[in-house]
Amino acid sequence: MAPHPGIDTDHIRDKARKDLLDLLEGVRGKKNLVIEKSLAGPIGIFVKFSTLQDHGVDKIFFLENDNVDASQKNVIFLARGEKANQPIAVAEQIKRLQKQSSIEHEFSVVWVPRRTLVCNKVLEEAGVLGDVGAEELPLHFIPLEQDVLSLCLDDSFSDLYLRKDPTSIFLAAQALMPIQQAYGLFPRIIGKGDNAHRLMELLFRMRSEAAADESTTSKFGLMPSASIESLVIIDREIDFATVLLTQLTYEGLIDEIFGIQHNQAEIDSSIVGPAPGVQQPGTSPAAPAQQGLKRKIQLDSSDKLFEQLRDTNGAIVDGLLNKVARRLQSDMESRRTAKTTSELREFVNKLPGFQTEQQSLKTHIGLTEEIMKNTQGDIFRRTLEVQQNFYDGSDPSYQHDTIEELISRDIPLTAILRLLCLESCISGGLRPKDLDNFKRQILHAYGYQHLLTLNALEKMGLLSSRASANVLLNPIGMGGGAAEATKTNYNYLRRVLKLVVDEVNEQNPNDIAYVYSGYAPLSVRLVQSIIQKQHLLTITKGASAASNGISSAAHGWQGFEEALRNIKGETFNRVQKGDEQAVKARHMLAGSGEKAKTVVVMFLGGITFTEIAALRFVAKREEGRRKILICTTDVISGDRMMDAATEKGDFGKG
Repeated sequence: MAPHPGIDTDHIRDKARKDLLDLLEGVRGKKNLVIEKSLAGPIGIFVKFSTLQDHGVDKIFFLENDNVDASQKNVIFLARGEKANQPIAVAEQIKRLQKQSSIEHEFSVVWVPRRTLVCNKVLEEAGVLGDVGAEELPLHFIPLEQDVLSLCLDDSFSDLYLRKDPTSIFLAAQALMPIQQAYGLFPRIIGKGDNAHRLMELLFRMRSEAAADESTTSKFGLMPSASIESLVIIDREIDFATVLLTQLTYEGLIDEIFGIQHNQAEIDSSIVGPAPGVQQPGTSPAAPAQQGLKRKIQLDSSDKLFEQLRDTNGAIVDGLLNKVARRLQSDMESRRTAKTTSELREFVNKLPGFQTEQQSLKTHIGLTEEIMKNTQGDIFRRTLEVQQNFYDGSDPSYQHDTIEELISRDIPLTAILRLLCLESCISGGLRPKDLDNFKRQILHAYGYQHLLTLNALEKMGLLSSRASANVLLNPIGMGGGAAEATKTNYNYLRRVLKLVVDEVNEQNPNDIAYVYSGYAPLSVRLVQSIIQKQHLLTITKGASAASNGISSAAHGWQGFEEALRNIKGETFNRVQKGDEQAVKARHMLAGSGEKAKTVVVMFLGGITFTEIAALRFVAKREEGRRKILICTTDVISGDRMMDAATEKGDFGKG
């Protein structure tokens, strides 16, 4: 990824690294670091273990393993302080070390991103508050890529929609405020959804508090930003269906089949081979890798081949890899044509690059072959067919026989739940008789503990029954409903926002629908309705409608009000104004030169890799006019969404 103009994501990464290393330097001598598992991945993005060693870290332990030893006098705990679980684990391990060790330890606790009342109360009740030094590490957004910032809050989805815990909204506001402080106020805050509205109100409140605080007034921008066009906030709740669909971009398929966490995937070495330069004992270099040994592979823009492939539709990856293999073979054979010493030297200089590319090609060929095995399987094809029939608007009851057959074949429960929740979201619920029937089958096939799973899905609004048959055709009213819908009406939106595109060119796409081979994510269509207004009006209403009444300079949701009335949650479009004299002075100094501005798109509750690919497609179309910076609480998938609700215990045991 090229550096993102306007907002410097490298600065965010560098500041996070500096803040962490400064805290480690503050504890003199060798130290053991005890880190919460959910923080290990995010921290690994901006600092390596070797760097931690250079700053005095001897050993690293996971907080959840409860196995920190007494090998060093200094022990530093790194944990989140928003919930009681982590402070309790910290307190227990401090007490254990104090009891078992003959060394008088010095304990430090670094709370991420802030120290809370919960932390202090738990440590005080455990009797260890006076024995520890407490610090804060204000770790908010972590750059996954130059154009993607994530809070890496693994539980944000279940917190928001299952437990109704607004903590991640507060943390999102805390993360967005430094961007305003550095680059000026978001000139316009636009969004959809109840949680999105809460975030907007929180940003306005924090701005008022910052303005009242004399210590922050000088560094807080009094003017709207000159480099940021707007902040768009999308609440995940308005579009659950997109997440429930199977992702069909290359990166999305890797996430569906193997799982990607913090730019890394754990893959069996029999698929991608052992790590470069590592040969397993007792094997010849030509022997296949041993089954069952996992290898972590990095999946980010540092791998140039992956950068080319990640956002393409998975169906064309095989052909692209063939082209790369032929080009690489041609480049390697150029050594035979090198005649002069300078030509040979030039080839030798390029050799490390060829070897790196060759290793990357081998990895992605292995991944693609494994993906093709899955996608060509009967279960994958049947599941995809059911999904496509749902979003095409077919009668969902015709798909029930297939779902029942998949249950009888004992496919993973998450796949069944995704299909049922998808039908519920798109059709405004299942018929009560059908819902009861599926519940009974799930409990018989997968265990009675999933009574709790089904209850959690209903609480999250993912699974529900509909009262009557006409709800299927018109859950909320065809454009004439109340100002705020209680459910997203996909059947109406399919037509007015052209969510289904019949003819998709996957090789050279001309619409975001290529990411799902024919379905355009509603969430990204909403972003298009703000920044690609004329284009979206043209494809939904025709060129004549696009040119009538709505100017290309129109702001906010203008032109799409009727569609928004059929989407769940509050709609808002607020302007932030600064000091008028300062604004006039800046306009005079800046002159008439127009520069590309940045649109910050914030997804509350998580974003999928396919939505990221679709937003990058939009950004490419807008190149020269505006840039898109994607922010999110976490990267999510249909399986992770279902895992948030799935009961892990077993009623038949213990």
